[in-house]
Amino acid sequence: MTTSPNGRRKPPTIHDVAREAGVSRGTVSRFLNGGHYVSPAARTAVETAIRKTGYVVNRHARSLSTGRSDSVAFLLTEPQEKFFEDPNFNVLLRGCTEHLARHDIPLLLMLASSKDDRRRLTRYITSGHVDGVLLVSNHSGDPVAAELRSAGIPLVACGKPLGTASTYSYVAAADRDGAQEMVRHLIARGRRRIAMVTGPLDAPGGPDRLAGYRDVLTEAGLPHDPALVVEGDYRRTGGEDAARRLLSQAPDIDAVFVASDLMALGVVNTLQKSGRSVPDDIAVGGFDDSAAATSITPALTTMRQPYDRISAEMVRMLLAQIAGEDPAGVILPTELVVRESA
Repeated sequence: MTTSPNGRRKPPTIHDVAREAGVSRGTVSRFLNGGHYVSPAARTAVETAIRKTGYVVNRHARSLSTGRSDSVAFLLTEPQEKFFEDPNFNVLLRGCTEHLARHDIPLLLMLASSKDDRRRLTRYITSGHVDGVLLVSNHSGDPVAAELRSAGIPLVACGKPLGTASTYSYVAAADRDGAQEMVRHLIARGRRRIAMVTGPLDAPGGPDRLAGYRDVLTEAGLPHDPALVVEGDYRRTGGEDAARRLLSQAPDIDAVFVASDLMALGVVNTLQKSGRSVPDDIAVGGFDDSAAATSITPALTTMRQPYDRISAEMVRMLLAQIAGEDPAGVILPTELVVRESA
């Protein structure tokens, strides 16, 4: 770090980093702008020099030279209360923040729970204030994704979009495969009257988890009884309401596959209040393996979504799009986690 004429210490510059690393200024510049054409040895030297000198990127200057904002938006198009209620959103947000931090890119949280919010945030995003968007919980017919893509904004969705999967990038869990594995597990435990609380059927994951449930009923020769299926909303209260409906229209059920852990909490609560024992009378399986799964008694058997891998892939694919690559889709496997509820 150098000293100015008035005695104050100047912040380290890219020249200081280059001198400390023993490389050219151009090499440091290429490293800071994505690492293209930088050898592993030079990369290590520059990283060490940055730590040693305490160099911090001048984002304003870099934005002027590159035409980029060097920031990314995490856009949640759901009611704000769902962000605070559903632990999955916080896990994704934390993961995306951590993976972007490795590239020295800040993440802006944007909550769009109304048409006015969506209109305002879409205008902000398309004005160049962020370089790309990580989109979470987009419903079928939600115009945000289409508007952002038509404006040329790099975009990666969490969950497989319904009907538009080929138009923009997405990262999703293997929802159908995961549902199949859970229902097979319930059948292997001797359950035959298996109900399901679905997610919203106009949202990512909803139709595929229902399809997986139906696949295994057919495979096992069990009837498709409409009374055994109730649509939920991924909320705990939605699970409570769904369980009450199931007990009313199919009181002889011996298992319930619930399309999210948070709804499963509501299902277990309602079953226990009705006098049913979980799992002795009715087994319950969830989906997510969120913090909610171990917050109840009995602890929830569930399908684990690999949220760290999902967030890492979302960030990787978004940065690839910002660099000019085409949209793509990634499906990641789920894992059965057996606990006491089933």
